[in-house]
Amino acid sequence: MLRIKSPYILGFTYLLCLTGFAQTAPGNPVAEPATLSSPAHRNPNERGPVLRLDSILAAIDAGNPQLQTYGNRAASLRATAEGARSWMAPMVGAGTFMMAYPRSYIMEERDKGSVMISGEQAVPNQAKQRAQVAYQRSRASVEEAGRAVSFNQLRAQAKQLYYEWLVGKQKQAVLIENQQILQTMKKLADIRYPYSKGSLGNIYKAQARLYELDNMLLMVKAEIDQKRIGLNTLMNRPKTEFFTIDTTLIIPKDLSLSEVTLIDTALIAGNRSDIRRMDQTIRSMYFGIEAQKAERKPEFRIRFDHMSPLDKVMPNQFTAMGMVTIPIAPWSSRMYKAEVKGMKYEIQAMQKERESMLNETQGMVAAMQTELRNMNQQLDNYRERVIPTFQKNYQTLMIAYEQNKEQLPVVIDGWETLNMSQMDYLNRLQDYYRMIVAYERELEK
Repeated sequence: MLRIKSPYILGFTYLLCLTGFAQTAPGNPVAEPATLSSPAHRNPNERGPVLRLDSILAAIDAGNPQLQTYGNRAASLRATAEGARSWMAPMVGAGTFMMAYPRSYIMEERDKGSVMISGEQAVPNQAKQRAQVAYQRSRASVEEAGRAVSFNQLRAQAKQLYYEWLVGKQKQAVLIENQQILQTMKKLADIRYPYSKGSLGNIYKAQARLYELDNMLLMVKAEIDQKRIGLNTLMNRPKTEFFTIDTTLIIPKDLSLSEVTLIDTALIAGNRSDIRRMDQTIRSMYFGIEAQKAERKPEFRIRFDHMSPLDKVMPNQFTAMGMVTIPIAPWSSRMYKAEVKGMKYEIQAMQKERESMLNETQGMVAAMQTELRNMNQQLDNYRERVIPTFQKNYQTLMIAYEQNKEQLPVVIDGWETLNMSQMDYLNRLQDYYRMIVAYERELEK
């Protein structure tokens, strides 16, 4: 954390406390604003556990409703696969057999006909059933791979919210510290005003800057509240449930490489869940092809009929039949042949899409490495050059103001420049963290 500490400021603050100017100084034409860091602005109910990033990710993995849908879909497909082993329902019937119409002339008793009971059962081909079971189970594997894709997206969202919250806490600390510094400058101006050592306009200007800082703190607090709501939503917890984050988290900064390194596509394919899902989809389509090819195999059907004659002369009779389908007939084979041909073309298209995704990811990762290296250099420049230089400029102006050699507006301008550089650094740091999240999302780290 970048902090501004000057022995002159500390000395003047101590002097103000001793002389009773810690509150409003006598003759002060402008009252002190209530700050967000004061007890009046603290919410006593804002107490909750400190959640680490890995704990939040584990809660998302276990409780996010979007991820739970994939498990239910996979279970549904497995249940459907078990149903593929079933047989068709048997058919039974009852009726008449060779019975004469009413009012017909019957020459012999046997011409009265018979009462018939019939039963029929289709016998499925087990090879077809095994092919359908394998195909349905492979579709369940595709759903499970889809869960990993969704979790990678949710994990990236959680990381981004967590890192932005972390930067927000740093912004709060910088703003509160700058608020204390500006209050010290205003109190010095209040002390000098009765002795004609300062102008009333300077006091109002300092007061206006304090109000601006109050607004900035309100805005940062609102952003932190939004991040908390977002994380609670991802974890499927009450949206307003209060918790804090681990501000000691060290975000890895070894991603900004000294030179661009092309990641092997085999490594990308092994890490990326969307590539694995596509591999599972292609594998499932191969099972689908085998299931369609199994349609060439015949199916069987058996039928049994029992006849009881109405006369007392003829014996009971029966018929038993076995039937088999002929799916290789030209007029019936067109359907599964067309399905197999279409699936093969679909597999070729998905293989090309997989190759395109790997190529695009490899190029995107290389571009992100370049951007990360550039952003890291900019942040180093801010930490080592820009902010220290503005800090020295402000301290020099403050010393001159304490010695009555400079005016308060000039000191405020120097302080504003330092404050803007600090906030600009934190905004760039937040962009850097976002780039890290995007980089890790592409490689699924």
